[in-house]
Amino acid sequence: MFWSARLANLITNKSRFGLILFFGLALGSVGHLALAKDQKPNILLIVVDDLGYGELGCQGNSQIPTPNIDSLAKNGVRLTSGYVTASYCSPSRAGLLTGRYQTRFGHELNPVGRYNLHPKAGLPESERTIADQLKSAGYATGMVGKWHLGGTESAHPLNRGFDEFYGFLHEGHFFVPPPYEGVLSFLRKKQLPEGANTRWRDGNIVYTDHMGNNEPPYDEHNPVLRGREPLVEATYLTDAFTREALTFLEKPREKPFFLYLAYNAVHSPLQARFEDMQAFEDLDVHRRVFAGMLSNLDQNIGKILKTLKQQQLEENTLIVFLSDNGGPTKELTSSNRPLRGGKGNLYEGGIRVPFLLQWKGHLPAGKEYDHPIISTDIFATASALSGVPVPEGKPMDGVNLIPYLTGQTLGKPHNTLYWRMRNKTALRQGNWKIVRNPGGGQSSKEFELYNLQEDLEESANLATTHPEKLQELSAVWKKLDHQMIDPIWQPDR
Repeated sequence: MFWSARLANLITNKSRFGLILFFGLALGSVGHLALAKDQKPNILLIVVDDLGYGELGCQGNSQIPTPNIDSLAKNGVRLTSGYVTASYCSPSRAGLLTGRYQTRFGHELNPVGRYNLHPKAGLPESERTIADQLKSAGYATGMVGKWHLGGTESAHPLNRGFDEFYGFLHEGHFFVPPPYEGVLSFLRKKQLPEGANTRWRDGNIVYTDHMGNNEPPYDEHNPVLRGREPLVEATYLTDAFTREALTFLEKPREKPFFLYLAYNAVHSPLQARFEDMQAFEDLDVHRRVFAGMLSNLDQNIGKILKTLKQQQLEENTLIVFLSDNGGPTKELTSSNRPLRGGKGNLYEGGIRVPFLLQWKGHLPAGKEYDHPIISTDIFATASALSGVPVPEGKPMDGVNLIPYLTGQTLGKPHNTLYWRMRNKTALRQGNWKIVRNPGGGQSSKEFELYNLQEDLEESANLATTHPEKLQELSAVWKKLDHQMIDPIWQPDR
């Protein structure tokens, strides 16, 4: 009897221990799930350079397959009216990374060459970047690629919120070092040798005079840097940037990450690897080199997406993809169809860009969102997801997009969007847009008026038939413009 009772007691106690252990593990699992649900998401911001609105498969281009970039639209949201704050590289990036119209702090112009070293040409130290914001929320922050927000030490990415940096500081860079082996280069030259007609080939370099200028010396005083240390990068630059991004993504870490991956493709100089052009042999050499660059870019983004999946990070990583401005079609063939204009002006082709968001399990898949949004929204969105309030005391020009894209918040993120690039100005309010693009051709020194719902191509100027609407929008633009300041630097000043 004693041993029977003892055994029964042991079994009962063991069962109680098992139940306690079971419920403990269960509660632990619930706690883990709750933690995972509340965990701050990783944020991957991919910016490409000079890619026109019409150059992706998901945007209607069937000539150059871009299946990996297109998958972001398939698995996420395509923003059909996604804008940037300027149609040039540097001011556009300033607006993106600060969440503010760059004209609020005087970063209105686009430094090139030696002007990148001007002490006032960089992002003002008074401005807080998205990297500053997320770092304060406990994020590991990294940047790979093109900076173009100042070439001085104070403007260096490592002084602007980034823990790690690999890339270059100025507006452009050759994709391989001289003598440009392994690629076909299509380079601008103001004057070709006597007897050459439009193009002249010298080995694996095709020179063209169709732009009337020379290819800029992009690499002059502008080395590739790891942190602050210069190096010679022999790998094709798009591939090298992906290599560095993968190294960042694969690092074991306990805190969330923010990676700003700023490819310089498809910006000039036009240089494509021969293997990336094989599928485009039927295209003119100008278009063929561009196609090879875009195809290579898509392959590299595919590697990024594959790694996120392998690391089981897809459902906890918000991916944002956009171009910094519209395509310079004449220079690169980068198409903005069906939009008018391109890089450097404020018609839709200059400021409306490919804009995609993917966050699996959180954002709807395959959704097209047509209400206007703008790149300043990324700062506000990242801030909301990180739990850090946007900075106080300064006007912010973005909103958190997530509730709009999920349908939790109805209505439009923005009623009015504003642009100024020196004497080029624009404003969109609802479906109406005014734009002023002085500079020759069909451009005007006076505001033009368009109804974008009925005339996306901006082909019918309604300024004379709707003078009241023109006057109304002009007054709104002037009121907003009073909030801005003059450029804090200008060339040769």
